[in-house]
Amino acid sequence: MTQQPVFEALDRLFDLAASDTGQAKRVANFLLAWWNAGDNGGFDLADLFGVDQAVAADMGLVFLYLGGHPGAIYPDQMGYKDQIVALVERWRMPAPVEN
Repeated sequence: MTQQPVFEALDRLFDLAASDTGQAKRVANFLLAWWNAGDNGGFDLADLFGVDQAVAADMGLVFLYLGGHPGAIYPDQMGYKDQIVALVERWRMPAPVEN
């Protein structure tokens, strides 16, 4: 499998996960489970029912790529460190307490 379609899918997924759409949290869950499911929570496959078909296809492409890759590979190794850290901060870090 060539990497270009995978990178294009990841670009779309990271952009979507950083947005305010209804699908953003589901996509963020997928990406964060890839980064570190133990710390960030796993990905509920039922979340696929809450994303558009094109988004599910992008997730599937990434899943196929990762499953066929020889050895583990993570977002930071693919050039997405800043994006994954931003998702952790957005979706997993507690909101600051206001006084």
